Amino acid sequence: MATRTADPLARYNAKRDFAKTAEPPGTAAKAGSHTFMVQKHDATRLHWDLRLEMGGTLKSWAVTRGPSLDPEDKRLAVRTEDHPLSYATFEGTIPKGEYGGGTVMLWDRGTWEPVEGKSEKDLEKGHLHFRLFGERMKGEWLLIRLKPRPKDRAENWLLRKLDDEFAGGAGDLVDRCLTSVSTGRTMEEIAAGKDPPLTQSGEGDHAQHGGGAGAKRRAASSLRSAPPPRSARSPSPSKARGGLELPAFVAPQLATLVDTVPTGSAWLHEAKYDGYRLLLAVGGGQAKAYTRTGLDWSDKFPGIVAAAAKLDLGSALIDGEAVALDQAGKPNFSALQDALKRGGKDLSFFAFDLLSLDGEDLTRLPNLERKELLRTIMPDEGPIHFAEHVIGQGEKLFQAMCREGFEGIVSKRADAPYLHKRTQSWLKIKCLHRQEFVIVGWTPSEARGRGFRSLLLGLNEGDTLRYAGKVGTGFDARLIEEISAKLEKLATDKPPVAAPRAATRGARWVKPELVAEIAFTEFTADNVVRHGSFIGLREDKKPAEVKPEKPAKVSAAPDYGIKISNPDRVIYPDSGITKGQLASYYAEVAGIMMPWLANRPISLVRCPQGRAKKCFFQKHDAGTFGTHVHHVPVREKNGSTEDYLYVDSAEGLLTCVQMGTIEVHGWGSRVPDVEKPDRMVFDLDPDEGLDFEQVKKAALDLKRYLGDLGLVTFAMLSGGKGVHVIAPLTPRAEWPQVKDFTHRFALALEQSEPERFVSNMSKAKRVGRIFVDYLRNQRGATAILPYAARARPHGPVAAPVSWDELNDLDSAARWTVLDGAEMVERANARALKGWGIAEQVLPDF
Repeated sequence: MATRTADPLARYNAKRDFAKTAEPPGTAAKAGSHTFMVQKHDATRLHWDLRLEMGGTLKSWAVTRGPSLDPEDKRLAVRTEDHPLSYATFEGTIPKGEYGGGTVMLWDRGTWEPVEGKSEKDLEKGHLHFRLFGERMKGEWLLIRLKPRPKDRAENWLLRKLDDEFAGGAGDLVDRCLTSVSTGRTMEEIAAGKDPPLTQSGEGDHAQHGGGAGAKRRAASSLRSAPPPRSARSPSPSKARGGLELPAFVAPQLATLVDTVPTGSAWLHEAKYDGYRLLLAVGGGQAKAYTRTGLDWSDKFPGIVAAAAKLDLGSALIDGEAVALDQAGKPNFSALQDALKRGGKDLSFFAFDLLSLDGEDLTRLPNLERKELLRTIMPDEGPIHFAEHVIGQGEKLFQAMCREGFEGIVSKRADAPYLHKRTQSWLKIKCLHRQEFVIVGWTPSEARGRGFRSLLLGLNEGDTLRYAGKVGTGFDARLIEEISAKLEKLATDKPPVAAPRAATRGARWVKPELVAEIAFTEFTADNVVRHGSFIGLREDKKPAEVKPEKPAKVSAAPDYGIKISNPDRVIYPDSGITKGQLASYYAEVAGIMMPWLANRPISLVRCPQGRAKKCFFQKHDAGTFGTHVHHVPVREKNGSTEDYLYVDSAEGLLTCVQMGTIEVHGWGSRVPDVEKPDRMVFDLDPDEGLDFEQVKKAALDLKRYLGDLGLVTFAMLSGGKGVHVIAPLTPRAEWPQVKDFTHRFALALEQSEPERFVSNMSKAKRVGRIFVDYLRNQRGATAILPYAARARPHGPVAAPVSWDELNDLDSAARWTVLDGAEMVERANARALKGWGIAEQVLPDF
């Protein structure tokens, strides 16, 4: 067991020969400001060194598998010698043969603090509960010292992430954050002594996963689809500073009130925020906040507008809700109104849609695709937040929201475009009945002699304003005084509504100009509110807009309107799965599949009589698919142009299924620019008889090799025998460059381990080996898409998996078309959060 000495840096200095290593000598320093850093260290074994500044030195732990964001993971952290504060910026190579010889990357940095009620002195007691404010590691963490064993040569601790808003999957950090937060270099570039990359326009190329909004914007371009026709675009925007444009106001999309939560993965579900709807127009260092009716309320929300103006964007139009959060972190409308009276400070904005970005109209894109674009431009801190959602499982979210005291949820069709009106592709489901009413009068307070006992309410029905009851709770003395002053100014002798005398005896009437939001249990048989409670005045609503909100009926299951003929036809004779079951599967997973399928040229494997009979590939359409399946013209090698298939909705996908499709394969590029791929795929195809364990090991090795080059990769079971290793790309390089890179990479694998890998597709040459199929990465080639079914026995599907999860699987065909609900549940789980999304360019190789 290591012991501590009077000089905390004595062990550090004794282990190093500073004539041979570039590490800084250990000299005493004054206590700093609770900095922390993590250095990725490829020594005898790859590990991540966590260092926390305490009392003038860096307390250090070697975390063997790196930090995990999964609260269920307990990562071994071996206590090492204290390091000097000057080590905080060290990045480079420690010579081979020296202590710790290997490559060191500055992987994270920031500050830390003990949580409330705890202290850094707890370290000597064997535990430390702290909060990190890093570029990558954030939120609450816990270090716990294990009971020593006789053979232990060092202190063994456990590092664990606590469950908070920054929790996530096990590999979200170590698998996706591959470059230095300081220089942007990869481990390979550091080892080679390569100079840090130059920045362009103030953007460092190291902006991968926590490195800046510039890279996020570059990644966003990989998700965009073709802009709509000019006639469908927004009105001409106004000019902002620097020649960039502030988008003009457009009418927002509105939700329809329903009484049940829609089911299935066709829907994504968000919390219903209790605040003011705003459209944030951003551009050129300026911003404006528009209400849902187009009023410029920038002066009412100065904090939000100032934060929006600082977003690293050319321009954007962002839809969302301004709220005030209470101490429990829940939106509170009364608190919002109080905050607005105090100048609109300390408010938050939850962004849930992106209508335009850098001058490009995005409203035609599927909802889920717009949200993924929106996620990429959201800041890491400040008053502007991304409105998270779940796909499917809406009833579970609704119950949780009601239990926690939220207003309800909003459910949105995942594949729907943005429409500037009230539609049934956006639905709202409320925990309590809640809506706006026009204030038509008040009943005086007998006890106070002034003020009011209750407010009288009205609703517009047709051209008539009718009496809708009264509300007498939800007020405090200050509110009563404030509202009374407004009522006195609007007082009139003429009743604006016809009301029963018994209910309104002694009432005072007002001109119907004020709007109040009221929560209530139900409408009575007399059509008046029961058990009403005042929420607040709505300055953003006009009295003429206030009408009864009656829940519309919505189908419990998504109905895409695509008729599936012969649904009982068996298309998987080995398991009895029918065409109808396949269609149901695709309908169920449409919401989670669409981000990978929509607006991408596709090839279909059609098996009209079932998988065991004649099947064929189809990439062109002779006009038989109808209006939901679209065409994109693509230039062929001979100079001619052919129309390729693509879809942008669940209706398009199900139309393909109706036409006998089982498999859906996609290009590595999208319709707007088919010449620039946005992903790279290595299909690991094992020879017959090779164990799946060998395929998994090969996939993990490719992950490591590509990671050394700075590429974040993701694993997908092919639904056949192999595993796809997928690297998303920012679409800059063209097909010849990507093919050349992947070909040389596959050749390098074959040359380094010829007994394991082969880059030639010849069956004669792949005996006993794994074919590294790089040919998916050439113009016109396709690869099976995530969640697509396979025309193989028992109906397996291509399934995204986490790298940790891959270790425990025994087959590339783990899930089938009968597992649609599980696919949706998995897609919402922490382990797959952000699967397939990364900001990166093709490396030099």
